[in-house]
Amino acid sequence: MHTDPLLYRLFQERPAMAFELAGLPVADAADYRMRAIEVKQTAFRLDGVLLPPPDRPDAPLIFTEAQFQRRKTFYARWLAAIFLYLYRHRVTRPWQAVVVFPHPQADTGILAPYESLLQCGLLRRVYLNDLLKVERLSFDARLARLIVLEAAQAPAEARALVANPDPAADPLEILDLVETILVYKFPKLTREEIRTMLHLPETDLKKTRFYQEVFGEGRQEGVADILLRQIVVKFGPPDQAIRQRLETADTDTLLRWSEHILGADSLDEIFADPH
Repeated sequence: MHTDPLLYRLFQERPAMAFELAGLPVADAADYRMRAIEVKQTAFRLDGVLLPPPDRPDAPLIFTEAQFQRRKTFYARWLAAIFLYLYRHRVTRPWQAVVVFPHPQADTGILAPYESLLQCGLLRRVYLNDLLKVERLSFDARLARLIVLEAAQAPAEARALVANPDPAADPLEILDLVETILVYKFPKLTREEIRTMLHLPETDLKKTRFYQEVFGEGRQEGVADILLRQIVVKFGPPDQAIRQRLETADTDTLLRWSEHILGADSLDEIFADPH
């Protein structure tokens, strides 16, 4: 499964999750806001920048990256983008970089030139499969663990998360996040099969944002809206021509493009005609 957008979605809605996974004791973590930021005049792009509250100059700026594909040039490119961002935005507050891998085997980037960043704590690596070895986890950590949990174990854990959500969160929002993880984890399942997996009545599933925007009564506007947000998160704000294309496409076409975005490395791949 193409998981990068999923991690960014989780960090966007529950920013404290990123800090907990990285072991960063940051005050008011829930007040951070996730943004995708393009570094101007270069080909670099930072998909996950957690921005601290403006009135907290001492709070660190956090760069997050979900790296589920093996790339030797990962560290060189990502850290270059971070330092260019720090220069162009004249950043004066502290910062840290957190990268999330599914497991150590995915961490194939050349790290030797950047070992000092790791040693001083500026760079932190998180392996989600480490969560599989821990018995007592917070709700956010369990939510993250669901991404790498074995397929046979995932349904029971998903039901447990929905049945006993974070008391500080909206239960419907938690249901939406769990459903989204399952959709990424089991891309071939229908919404009916997801509902059955969660032991939910049809009415509960229809209340989630995912259902309403993508499937709810075939609403073209909802499908176009969620596809636009996915494009913004993964590739940055599209030009007017792309927006116009989304506004004029029919629902079936929009749903097909939504499926393409999971594995697309460029905008052209989203709109490619399979025929």
